[in-house]
Amino acid sequence: MQELLWIFISALLINNFTLAYFLGLCPFLGVSGRLETAFRLGLANIFVMLITAVCAWGLNTYILPYAPYLRLISFIIVIASTVQFVEMAVKKLSPELFRALGIFLPLITTNCAILGLALFATNKGYGLVEGLFYALGAGGGVTLALVLLAGIREETKVLDIPKLIEGTALNLIIAGILSMAFMGFAGLFSAAG
Repeated sequence: MQELLWIFISALLINNFTLAYFLGLCPFLGVSGRLETAFRLGLANIFVMLITAVCAWGLNTYILPYAPYLRLISFIIVIASTVQFVEMAVKKLSPELFRALGIFLPLITTNCAILGLALFATNKGYGLVEGLFYALGAGGGVTLALVLLAGIREETKVLDIPKLIEGTALNLIIAGILSMAFMGFAGLFSAAG
């Protein structure tokens, strides 16, 4: 159980996909304008990551030992299928969320954080349970990064920001500072462990 907790914490904070590996930057910088939208996209990411982790484990365990050259393409097909399923479910269950996410929901298909999850989990040799904890931590980390940036961006809308750094420049500065803050978790946990 302690190993599962460590896998979760590591993926959530120390090896955060967005702030440590810089995976999934497109939705991170594009959707994080509103807190509610960022949180909902984060939840969709978590769901897709959990399904992808299960499918990647199954593929890696039962099919890919016999055809390892299909690894990358099979993971991409699984991710695309999962995102299509999520898109149909969101469109049916919450049309307003579907409109709020706009183009970024189909872009989850090309979100490199999800493909990175499938590749990292199988490379690390995680079983089904470890892969699920890894996916939950990774998805939670992406969601945490999205929500933090969205919250800060909402606060900067009421501040007097110089025109020179408004928009993308300010977002990249904030993302860099968040990334440095998350790097501190690595030192904290390595000192404690």
